[in-house]
Amino acid sequence: MLVTPLDPDVKDASSFEAGSGLSQNELAYTKLKHRLTTLIYKPGEYLNTATLMADMALGRTPLNHALHRLATEGLVQIIPRKGVMVAPLSIDDALNMIDVRVVNECLCARLSARHITAAEITVLRATARSFDEAVAARDVARMMDCDRQFHEQIADASRNPVLIEVLRVLHARSQRFWAISLSTAGHVTEVHDEHQNILEALASGDADRAEEAVKFHILSFRQALLGRR
Repeated sequence: MLVTPLDPDVKDASSFEAGSGLSQNELAYTKLKHRLTTLIYKPGEYLNTATLMADMALGRTPLNHALHRLATEGLVQIIPRKGVMVAPLSIDDALNMIDVRVVNECLCARLSARHITAAEITVLRATARSFDEAVAARDVARMMDCDRQFHEQIADASRNPVLIEVLRVLHARSQRFWAISLSTAGHVTEVHDEHQNILEALASGDADRAEEAVKFHILSFRQALLGRR
């Protein structure tokens, strides 16, 4: 069953400028990924390279580099003789990713509870506050960005580079589903509480509690998606 995309009026909240310090390849990747993960480009939609170049003021080479990179992350499909298609969304895909996320993020939570520093906790608290501010502003794109940062910061605290890379790919593939779940008012309230529970568990260095809080958070996301069927 296909998941209904988020309403297309989500604004392109991130301003990615050529003068931001990013290389042209990285700029193309960041801009295109933002439009894919916020569902500005719809699942199953074919993307025209010339149109993308005009819309985002990008050259062909960095755009092609970005498309191939995003294909490895499962966000687009490059189909011979047909072109580039935004990867479809399905509940089955989401549930499969959630199963993998539970295993890896529970391990991550345990490792992070052992290694996270007071400075990293401070940064994590600031990210959680930014998420709450985005909720108050009803800015779904910013909510998604803050949620991604929150999970990436926890992953970084695990001190395991292989796990960090695995979770980076999983989060990239999951973000389009986050756009759907975070557009539900009731779920964003749950996410606030879940973030706080994860934070306190990590701050206390309690690996068991951190694992339980992260697992609850992921399964809550699962239920939010299933509730839309």
